[in-house]
Amino acid sequence: MTRTGTTAAEAAPRDRVHAVRHLYARRGDRPTTGDRAYALYLALLLGLVYVAPVVLLARASRPPLSLEPLGTAAPVAALAAAAAVWGGQLTGRFWGPLVTEPFLLHVYRSTDLPPERYLGGIARRRLALAALGTLLAVTTAALLLTDLYDRPAGPLALQGAALTTGLAALAPVAWLWGQARPVRDNLLLAAGTAAAAAALAPLARTPLPDGAGLWPAAAATALAAALLGRSAFRSLSTVDLARLARESARADEARNFALTGTLHHALDLYRPAPRGLTGALVRPDGRLRGPLAQGAVRALRTPGRTSAAVALLAAGGVALALGAATPGGGPATLAWAAGAAAVYAGSGRIGETWRGLRDELILAPLYGERGGGTPARTLIWPVTAVVTVTGTAGAAALLARGPLPDVRPAHTALLAAGALVLVLGARFLREMKTDLPVALLVPLVTPFGDLAALRVFLWQFDGLAVVLAGALVTYRLPAASAALTALALAACCAWAGLRRTGRSPLRARHGRAG
Repeated sequence: MTRTGTTAAEAAPRDRVHAVRHLYARRGDRPTTGDRAYALYLALLLGLVYVAPVVLLARASRPPLSLEPLGTAAPVAALAAAAAVWGGQLTGRFWGPLVTEPFLLHVYRSTDLPPERYLGGIARRRLALAALGTLLAVTTAALLLTDLYDRPAGPLALQGAALTTGLAALAPVAWLWGQARPVRDNLLLAAGTAAAAAALAPLARTPLPDGAGLWPAAAATALAAALLGRSAFRSLSTVDLARLARESARADEARNFALTGTLHHALDLYRPAPRGLTGALVRPDGRLRGPLAQGAVRALRTPGRTSAAVALLAAGGVALALGAATPGGGPATLAWAAGAAAVYAGSGRIGETWRGLRDELILAPLYGERGGGTPARTLIWPVTAVVTVTGTAGAAALLARGPLPDVRPAHTALLAAGALVLVLGARFLREMKTDLPVALLVPLVTPFGDLAALRVFLWQFDGLAVVLAGALVTYRLPAASAALTALALAACCAWAGLRRTGRSPLRARHGRAG
């Protein structure tokens, strides 16, 4: 046997994995240095033009959430830790750190290498990058939204640094746990996290030396990150490789859609397949049920997606109600914006009605163009569901909070109604997207460089941008002015959404051809 053959036969698993990755990295379609430089240029341009002014403005004003009293800092820390675990688990179930290139995964699976040999290196690299990104995001959020680092020499700043470091370590390992462990283990971890957060919040309020109320939360996050990380990495040997191959193929297809087309085409790949209740759409006499019943049945055909939508709508309704009923800024403004974003996210998951409306408006009708009854009939279900769930949750939150002398029911109801109208208009604008307009790919030369890529980025997330900007603007206005402003913004969104489908709202409608 030659020396090369002997070396190949006696090579360690680590060297074999390195050789496969080296050969794969030399393929012809890998990103060039110019591609990486252009991505870095866009990131810096986005930060300087859009992020930096917001950061400077936020730092110059009073932070919306004060953590100086330990009674406020402790619950916020417990909630942040729970959100880090839940967010990491949920992200891992859809797009985890073990997702890799389909062909590379196929090569690894075709060898006798154990999964932990080639998946361990991938997981460690991506978890390190995720930890760095989480640390930057949490630190930036603490700088913009809280007074945690207003006094760098104070004891609260050191505790906050320890807590953010623990969160930066906890979120990535929860991300790996969410993908590597089965659903039952994820549910147990989510329930245990909720119980630990509920127990940790009052514990951190106890008086400790030098006001060290955040040290228990920081120590708990660091300990949980170590235990979860060790258990998650041990689970690499039992990963379902067939399921991982399907996830990798779907992620590769979604990545191609996101880079070459629209984001909603990529997200469509992650929609759950409707199951059951097919016959419930038809009455016993053979006629279709009404639009409200059809929307409810279609929502019940995807129970997981609908349950998430109800949870988001309920949480958003509570946040909107508390934000509208609380005078002044600070935490109320933050709750108002978060509630609007949650309702916006839940309104798109309440059923497949939006998608059906988009297809019905875009596709050519069989008997000629129809009037405005189609959107009106189709929107009955999402509007009814959003208003019912959000309104019920908000009213229950206000009743549980108790009567307050400065709360005006009419003002709160009008402000919340304006927010719902704005959210539904922004959702209509987002769901009426078709393919990426070619006009957005034309170079946009400015003194800062070519901003065409930033324009595409903003077009992808225009619905969320409208919701957040409109919520922050309307919250500062009186109730009547806020409702009128929200109605005007929703009308503009509806007009722009119809234009995206190729229909002019001002064009005269013709009757159905005979």
